Amino acid sequence: MIYKISVFMVLILFTSLSCVTSFKMSNEIRRPKIPSYIHICNKDDPLVDECIWGSIESLKPYLKRGIPELGIPSCEPLYIPEIVINQGKGAVSIQSTYTDIQVYGPSNFTLKAVRVDMDKDQIGLKIHIPKLRMTSTYTIRGRILMLPIHGTGPSDGNYTDIEASALIQGAKFEKGGKTYFSVTDIFVDFIIGHASVYMGDLFNGDKELSDSMNLFLNDNWRNVAKEVKPILEETMGEMFKTFANKIFHKFPLDELLPCSSGSRNCWE
Repeated sequence: MIYKISVFMVLILFTSLSCVTSFKMSNEIRRPKIPSYIHICNKDDPLVDECIWGSIESLKPYLKRGIPELGIPSCEPLYIPEIVINQGKGAVSIQSTYTDIQVYGPSNFTLKAVRVDMDKDQIGLKIHIPKLRMTSTYTIRGRILMLPIHGTGPSDGNYTDIEASALIQGAKFEKGGKTYFSVTDIFVDFIIGHASVYMGDLFNGDKELSDSMNLFLNDNWRNVAKEVKPILEETMGEMFKTFANKIFHKFPLDELLPCSSGSRNCWE
């Protein structure tokens, strides 16, 4: 339900980062050729933030279908196979699994800010998404704001006016004489303007109880989101690190963010 916003924030932030990476050919390993429509930014460019901003904006039309050459999946819809959220403390205590998650509307994001500081191994992003729709199949059991909840069935959520920011912390490491980047942590914050959710077949299909719980969730969605936010951010941070490092650990920094032509190796 509300957690799906945080899921998407991490994935769209990662997609934005992936869009500006360079995938070239090396002498030992054949790598995908960078598409001609992707603009490459240089690490030692004094306007690297502006360059990356422009590169991401120019790629937005391609995100709907995905960029298979770079391993970036289609964003319309964005598919997430499964998320498991278990929280045993506080006003929200639930064990839940969500499968076959479909996210509609992510490619309509607007980039608000980009900040890259590779001397500190940090990348910062801010985005705005006007509207998202998310569907899934859920299984849930526990308590939400002291009320019992359990069921298995379809869920559907609509979210509007989403503001999100992320600070990605990394670290450099050496391998085979090359410098690589590894994501070590990510800090995500988000604000949702409005949310409405529906969870079908709650309480073994008892319509009266199900309707009452859905009404309660929609009346109290801000409180629910506040309670589960910490564990969501932790869970999504781990997902992001695993996903992002599959790329960052494969390509050295002088290919992901190369030095200016003719300059010395700025990654030494």
